[in-house]
Amino acid sequence: MERRQVEYFLAVAAHRSFTSAAHTLRVAQPSLSHAIRLLERELGTPLFHRLGRGVVLTSAGEAFVEPARQVMRDLETARSVVRTIAGLAGGTLDIVAPTTLAVDPLADLAGCFRGRHPAIDIVIVEPPDAAAVADMVRTGECELGLADMRTDSKTVETLELCRQEVLVVVPRSDRFPQAGPVALGDVARMDLVATAPGTATRALMDQALGGEGGRPRIAVETVHQAAVVPLVLAGAGATLLPRSLAEEAARRGAVALALRPRLVRPVWLMWRHGPLSPAAQAFIDVAREAFMLPVAALPEGDTQE
Repeated sequence: MERRQVEYFLAVAAHRSFTSAAHTLRVAQPSLSHAIRLLERELGTPLFHRLGRGVVLTSAGEAFVEPARQVMRDLETARSVVRTIAGLAGGTLDIVAPTTLAVDPLADLAGCFRGRHPAIDIVIVEPPDAAAVADMVRTGECELGLADMRTDSKTVETLELCRQEVLVVVPRSDRFPQAGPVALGDVARMDLVATAPGTATRALMDQALGGEGGRPRIAVETVHQAAVVPLVLAGAGATLLPRSLAEEAARRGAVALALRPRLVRPVWLMWRHGPLSPAAQAFIDVAREAFMLPVAALPEGDTQE
């Protein structure tokens, strides 16, 4: 089995099309099709159902996706190690994080990391939902992940970086209190602006307010995280945001108020158990240093408790 065959397989699986995969990889479609046929012959089973214009994975193909991703990740790790030993710089680091954590703390961590390792490119991916972060790390789709919930997966290591205070953000209006702190029960009775179920921000809101006399009233639901603050500024309702984002909203004209009792959320850094690429290890070191987490407190391979 060749690396090229595995790469071609993953591209076809992602695009559900030989034509689209060949275009993305910039290879001739007959060459790609031939490589897949050789791979299927070697594995002894079809990996795709050919359906006219498109393809779908067979059960064997679905089972092969995760091992294939790990093969590609291991090869990239091996190449990165050789580059490091040879004194060469380069490579790509894939990180999955929901929008709010991509803004804070990932943006600062990425800036610090790039300052030290400018030849390493970073690709930041948004998960389809909050729970998907650990799965995307576990399957090798991304090497690192940031989440506000810890995973129970035994194949994923976790390190708590910090705990972020969460504030309520309200429009500047006489209808809302202008001095904090605000009781969670009062927030639960407000008209709220929220992202869709399954997102990190919505999960935080549902968990924090769900026990305050019933389900929180979601007056406006949006799939666009970037629209939440403009909606609050326009008077559509209130929302919950980490302090850094809440203070930015306040600078734009909203009112950010502390909560009673104080509400915090943890931020976890995740990576797959086993060898890491030098870029991923360097990023973890930058994160530990940024949050003053001593390396001695977390031996290599151990999981943060």
